[in-house]
Amino acid sequence: MCGLLLLAFLLAVLFRGSISTWLWPDSRSEELRIQANAALQAGRFTATDGSGARELFEAALALQPDQVQAREGLARVAQASLARAEREIGEEHYPAARVDLQLAQALDAPHARIDAVLAMLHEREVGNGSIDELLARAAAARAAGRLDQDDASALPLYQRVLALQPRNQHAVEGREDALTDLLQPAQAALERGDAQTVSELLQRARRFDPGHVELPALRAGLAQLVEGRAQRVRVLVGKNSFERAAALCIELRGLQGNGSMPAACGTDVVGGLAAHATRLAADFDFAGSEQLLATAKELVADDPRIRDAQRQLAQARRGASKLPDAHRPNRRDAAKVQALLADAAKAQSRGDWITPPGDSAWDKLRAARALAPNDARVQHALAALEPAARKCQDDALRDNRLRESQACLDVWRQLDPLDRDLPPARQRLAQRWIAIGDQRLERGEINAAALAAEQARLLDPVTPGLAEFTQRLRRAQPGKP
Repeated sequence: MCGLLLLAFLLAVLFRGSISTWLWPDSRSEELRIQANAALQAGRFTATDGSGARELFEAALALQPDQVQAREGLARVAQASLARAEREIGEEHYPAARVDLQLAQALDAPHARIDAVLAMLHEREVGNGSIDELLARAAAARAAGRLDQDDASALPLYQRVLALQPRNQHAVEGREDALTDLLQPAQAALERGDAQTVSELLQRARRFDPGHVELPALRAGLAQLVEGRAQRVRVLVGKNSFERAAALCIELRGLQGNGSMPAACGTDVVGGLAAHATRLAADFDFAGSEQLLATAKELVADDPRIRDAQRQLAQARRGASKLPDAHRPNRRDAAKVQALLADAAKAQSRGDWITPPGDSAWDKLRAARALAPNDARVQHALAALEPAARKCQDDALRDNRLRESQACLDVWRQLDPLDRDLPPARQRLAQRWIAIGDQRLERGEINAAALAAEQARLLDPVTPGLAEFTQRLRRAQPGKP
């Protein structure tokens, strides 16, 4: 008996994490399932504030992805949504029925039953609406030249008829004629190189019929104009004319129906602007740095390179305020340069690579460069700082000291913003933050997991695994956008 008790005690010590998880399910997950079942019973199937049955079951599933109860709960929500949609159709509450049908579709309710309820809804709507009246109003609107200005225009009215009767020949023909009227000015605009007008007309037409017969030729013509401008962007990037390239990128974004730009705009152009802004900030040209960053933000509102450059600009301002005659540095003062180099070496030995502002190794070296940009000692110190920053970043990452690794990475980026080794280094650090966040989420430490996700996003917003982890984190936080 004593031997069995001793064995049980040893097992509990050695495997306390897994055994406790097996014997005592996560209390937060259980609480979410209880709330979800209550919301389901109350008919609150979904809610934007996270209090709906769907959101609560998904939050429980995010905490314990392998639990069966939450998956079964979501299936019950789908079935209940379909049942309520049928009742709403019988009561002629068609908009509400559509909302419940969309929820059932999102939760993968059986397709056969969804199709049956949809057919019932269409049949009832057709029986309660005047198709002939809608067609007459659409024809009158087209004759008056009102094609797509509002819901009472020809094309929206034809769309309403086709939503109820997809094969109504009068509506199909009327829509085609109205689209031809809409696109009439496009060819002339294409011939005179007015890409903006062509793009706007194409976007308007696609809303009503993406397969309209006239669209392919117009799209091909617009594509030629866009490609010519895109080639010009690449030429400007090759010449390091990032500001001129950015202006062309902004124009191209307006021409694209989905607001997209050539890949070089979001990569090379933004990177070039941010790097140039960082160099200007290091030379205390704050106005020029701000202007370049404002241009970069027009291209990509939220980019790690822009945030880095903004942070360096702020640090440069703080560092400049601590220097005598910061705006008119005395470049011949060798004693000041020597003192700054000594201070930089001390800061580096303390590990103060980029903070505190004004007293970090990087700030001291920037101040020395501003005083004596061609001084061999300054150039040597800057050159020696880059490999040291690389090694510091790699060592700290290996030892899981992520914040120190981040600080060293910042210095590396300051010294050589266009280094090709930087993106993979950022990605490795971002993925380590994701791993930390995943551990915190499994423990139910939602806030710590959210902070880790934010650190990863700041480093590399497209790193593999971040989108999936963010979705899981959101499901674990019902009520948060």
